[in-house]
Amino acid sequence: MAAFLTADGLLALATLSAMEIVLGIDNVVFIAILVARLPESQRETARRVGLILALGIRIGLLFTISWMMGLTEPLVTVFARGISGRDLILLGGGLFLIFKATWEIYEKVEADRHAPATAGARAAFFWVLVQILLLDIVFSLDSVITAVGMANELSIMVAAMVIAMLVMLASAGAVSRFIDHHPSLKILALAFLLLIGVMLVAEGMGTHVEKGYIYFAMAFSLLVEVLNMRYRRKQRPAGKAATG
Repeated sequence: MAAFLTADGLLALATLSAMEIVLGIDNVVFIAILVARLPESQRETARRVGLILALGIRIGLLFTISWMMGLTEPLVTVFARGISGRDLILLGGGLFLIFKATWEIYEKVEADRHAPATAGARAAFFWVLVQILLLDIVFSLDSVITAVGMANELSIMVAAMVIAMLVMLASAGAVSRFIDHHPSLKILALAFLLLIGVMLVAEGMGTHVEKGYIYFAMAFSLLVEVLNMRYRRKQRPAGKAATG
């Protein structure tokens, strides 16, 4: 508790909380895409359970820091390069994210529009949670490694993750509804997930990718899309007036 009463402790808490929120954005977007396939009555429950699972995994990993550090030890050697447990987790998670994002983009762009809209009914609540859990584990690695690098006190790390998760719980519903109501934004969100998947695969293969560039590209793309949405909204009344 004493760590929170110092200026350094409070600064570390504020900085780490902000970083955890930024790192959690991809998690919120991924959950929003997945729960969109569920019936409306189940979406809120799935979002909350998914984010609570993410928090539980991250706190659990924090309490196994020594085990996590062991994940960086090479398990096998391929082409004179050691492959660690962390590499395998990132590689598997990245490939899964690439497959999932590509499949969802195909569904949105190429699927038969006249087919019965039963995707939500077919989507199993349990299967959605399994997918959320798998990616929570992968996303949590980045989150926990960041926390360990930025703070020395376990209590500060846990508090920052809880604060970030509360913010995400409060905003997840609004983010999901906003994505659902704007089809072009949903495609952009899937493209973000595809980009993150490629980044995870690169990290798993030993190529460091500066995340600042990735997040800047995502923020810039989002800004352009928001401007496009505003432009289309302004043009719509003029178009209707012209046809009327």
